[in-house]
Amino acid sequence: MLLLPVAAACGWWLAKRDERRKQEESAQGLLYPDYFKGLNYLINEQPDKAIEVFVKMLEVDAETVETHFALGSLFRRRGEVDRAIRIHQNLIARPTLTPEQCNQALLELGEDYLRAGWFDRAESLFLKLTETPETFSDSLMSGGACTSQMVPALRSLRDIYQQEREWDKAIHVAYKLETVTGKKLNNIIAQYHCELAEQARQQHDVDEANRIIKRALASDPDCVRASILQGDIDMLSGHYVSALRAYKNVEEQDADYLAEVIPRIVDCYNKLGTPHEIAGYLKQILQKYAGVVPLLAFAELLRDQQGEQDAAIFVVEHLNKQPTLSGLACLVDLYLVGSEGKIRGQLLTLNTAIKKLLQERPLYQCGQCGFSGKSLHWQCPSCKKWGVMKPVQGLDETP
Repeated sequence: MLLLPVAAACGWWLAKRDERRKQEESAQGLLYPDYFKGLNYLINEQPDKAIEVFVKMLEVDAETVETHFALGSLFRRRGEVDRAIRIHQNLIARPTLTPEQCNQALLELGEDYLRAGWFDRAESLFLKLTETPETFSDSLMSGGACTSQMVPALRSLRDIYQQEREWDKAIHVAYKLETVTGKKLNNIIAQYHCELAEQARQQHDVDEANRIIKRALASDPDCVRASILQGDIDMLSGHYVSALRAYKNVEEQDADYLAEVIPRIVDCYNKLGTPHEIAGYLKQILQKYAGVVPLLAFAELLRDQQGEQDAAIFVVEHLNKQPTLSGLACLVDLYLVGSEGKIRGQLLTLNTAIKKLLQERPLYQCGQCGFSGKSLHWQCPSCKKWGVMKPVQGLDETP
């Protein structure tokens, strides 16, 4: 139904334009027959055929270029990429276009190719737009403001390189975007460096991974991912002191990610042979932040050092302040030790029900679009934003 008003508007505009160009024929009652043909398609609710007729009626000149752009964009949004490509290719072939119109046609054609999955063709057009001397000089002359085609072309290039995992190219384009827009992309650039560091680690090139992580933190000192990655690499290398330092940086960078590093920090203390320091660290965290992860870690520590009864008393105290399903599951586990008979059977039933509820809940959620899942994605799979997925706060309190 969206095509009906668009096609009708095109037909009306064409009829008015044809009336101006053929005044003598109009005066004699001779109206353009293709217009009535298109109108007839509209009346019979055949908007696709109507638009085909109206497109054929259009002659590319200064008055119709914007109409072509509108039709091409409409086709692309509807998924009819082939039609959009034909329209934009036809525009580019016209020698009467102004440089601005030509750049716009190239941009639209690049978006068509991108939608069709033809990344090589799209990349070629976007590079042409971003490397045109006239376009780039215009952006610099205006003190950082850029032409209407350059910024979307750079953003589309960045999308291509992200999808193809060409992170060096993505970094280059991101820096160029910063130059022409004046907006910092340091957090995104840091994520690109982290992707490169991940690749280096997978190739067992620890030195290169460490160098790239330093670049990530230089770009964005608050990059949690870089600190976690550094800690993981140091742990695998047996450098537990530096790993502990890296993990503890997360608290200053973004405390929302503490749930990710607390188990790692506990592991570091154990590897260092200083398990007695774990209690002090966890107490400090529990005093500053509410969270079920430090609660469970401290309860496990108490159970190992003092027994199930002391651990259960601690969990009950915290459940009175902040009830959580995970805390309740921990408490039931503690009570199961030493339980017998009918009570044990009831506790097992309760434990199974609680854990089933926990398994059905997401662990991470995007702060931009609300996408949720069981795994931490540094780039949201839904909205494609970087660094916006976090451990769900208050996970056990929300349905």
